[in-house]
Amino acid sequence: MAKSIGTHLFNVVRGGLIGTAEVVPGVSGGTVALIVGVYETLITSAGHVLSGLRAAVSDLPRGRGAGRAAAEFRQADWAAIGAVLVGMVAAALLAAKIIAPLVESEQQRSYALFFGLVLASLWVPYTAAGQRWKAWHYLLAAAVGAVAFVVTGLPPAHVEPSAPAVIAAAAVAVSALIMPGMSGSFILLTLGLYTPTMDALNNRDFGYIGTFVLGAFIGGALFVKLLQWLLEHHRMVTLVALTGVMAGSLRALWPWQDEERTLYAPSGDVPFTLAMVAVGFAVVVAVLLIEHLVKGGGRKSGSGGGRHARPAVRESARL
Repeated sequence: MAKSIGTHLFNVVRGGLIGTAEVVPGVSGGTVALIVGVYETLITSAGHVLSGLRAAVSDLPRGRGAGRAAAEFRQADWAAIGAVLVGMVAAALLAAKIIAPLVESEQQRSYALFFGLVLASLWVPYTAAGQRWKAWHYLLAAAVGAVAFVVTGLPPAHVEPSAPAVIAAAAVAVSALIMPGMSGSFILLTLGLYTPTMDALNNRDFGYIGTFVLGAFIGGALFVKLLQWLLEHHRMVTLVALTGVMAGSLRALWPWQDEERTLYAPSGDVPFTLAMVAVGFAVVVAVLLIEHLVKGGGRKSGSGGGRHARPAVRESARL
């Protein structure tokens, strides 16, 4: 029982880290989910939930029962979803008050910290498939990375926060949230809706928040199913593309840039800024080493191999 409670608490912490990351423009909650080992669990579970809802809407009015829907719902890891969501929501509300203003006042140093974090995180999708990359994999990652580099360099726009605009922006932002390397907050900043969204959270503007949630649900429902299908049927190529997205999106976190996202050579307090990059890099390395040690210990204390053992790559995505 204690182990179960500990697992739930750990998932709340995981969700808190993801929610905190999503408030910072340029930092992807999907990247953090990859680092803490919960990404594929969330994508797969969310996909089953959406399939269950679709089956319920289709079958119940026709008198076909809830068998298909129930079967899909049972495949979702509800305990993990609930714990992570609790942590995400709580951390996002807190980070909107504390972290976001800090990032704005200390942008160069903050970006340097997150640059190191994301840079080290490239190791996760690079090795997750458990296969050696071929030459064309590197070419694909480079091409996807180039597109991500261009997209993250687009200057901020100014969109009026009307209901249709908020719904569309939320749909795109939540898709970016799901995609490692792309930041939902960065998309909102690009559209000029980051500040209105943060203000709505801080002021408890439930009308705006409700509209945003509707758009987020629409975008998430579409993108989650696509990503679930890609991971199940084209896993290696998908992970290669995700690696490219994360690498190209590092542009958004380059510490030396202006408000129009023009990049500059290192200047000013370069040593301290590079030290922050090193700190962010070291944090991810430490997390990955701890995860490796914990899983290694768990395998040694278990029943060993055999027909019930899971492949290591799948195990890294399970809770």
